[in-house]
Amino acid sequence: MEYIRFGNTGMVVSRICLGAMTYGKPNERWKWALDEDESRLFIKKALELGINFFDTADVYSFGSSEEILGQALRDFAKREEVVIATKVFNQMSNDPNDRGLSRKHIMRSIDDSLKRLKTDYVDLYQIHRWDYHTPVEETMEALHDVVKAGKALYIGASSMYTWQFAKALYTSDLHGWTRFVSMQPHYNLIYREEEREMLPFCTDQKIAVIPWSPLARGLLTGNRSKERNETIRSKTDEFGKSLYKDSDFEIIDRLTQIAGKRGVSNARVALAWLLSRPVVTAPIVGASKPGHLEDAVAALDVKLTMEETRSLEELYQPHLIAGHA
Repeated sequence: MEYIRFGNTGMVVSRICLGAMTYGKPNERWKWALDEDESRLFIKKALELGINFFDTADVYSFGSSEEILGQALRDFAKREEVVIATKVFNQMSNDPNDRGLSRKHIMRSIDDSLKRLKTDYVDLYQIHRWDYHTPVEETMEALHDVVKAGKALYIGASSMYTWQFAKALYTSDLHGWTRFVSMQPHYNLIYREEEREMLPFCTDQKIAVIPWSPLARGLLTGNRSKERNETIRSKTDEFGKSLYKDSDFEIIDRLTQIAGKRGVSNARVALAWLLSRPVVTAPIVGASKPGHLEDAVAALDVKLTMEETRSLEELYQPHLIAGHA
């Protein structure tokens, strides 16, 4: 395993982060979630492989992802040796105040997340999306107070427009409040729109970048085509269906060719491409089948040639903003 400083902080994380969205009690929205017994196997394997960075969110399986992750880490690891990240924003109940980034919701949500995670603090508390209905000053001051209360060590953000991220950082600087130290963008070989503004901005501001969906909801593994969707998730994940388009399969075919010549999996090459981006700190990788984690960690040893990189990138076509617009 390789480790890296988390942006401009002193915290060190593994170059691979295990995302826990796959783990939780299956329900109408999360039909493809793994139950607790299955989930614990992947969390334990991640620790054995040297992964110390784990990402979840309160909304994943409506809290059960946090519960499963928290209990597993409590059983298999020392709290001080792992980095736990979770998120706040999405609607958690029918209560009109149980959503968004108001002070009221943030203060309630951090306590609920800590209880489910069975910990006194999270290392990274992230806003899951931008809240168009709450003043950014209210949000940033509330997050600052969460940090000062010792309930989170750092704060981060996820998919949004660059101007919004810049506004949040400016607001924090203006008032002397805690600054975002990370950005979790939608970024992979077939969705590269963040290269236009967000990623250069993160480089300038020394922000840690931890991409979600680094394998494009599994499309980059090469086990699906335009005509064939085989997994439960691919059939039921309506959000995922909105992210990509048919022309992306030309890149997937090119990826398959390069992986075949190297004698490795598509996933390994796709992650190697992402890890080669200087701005990327650690991609957030989901694991639901044997070998997924081993493949992700093995990507650290794959060094693509300039010709392979050019070949993978040259077919890219611009996308509409997807993931937060």
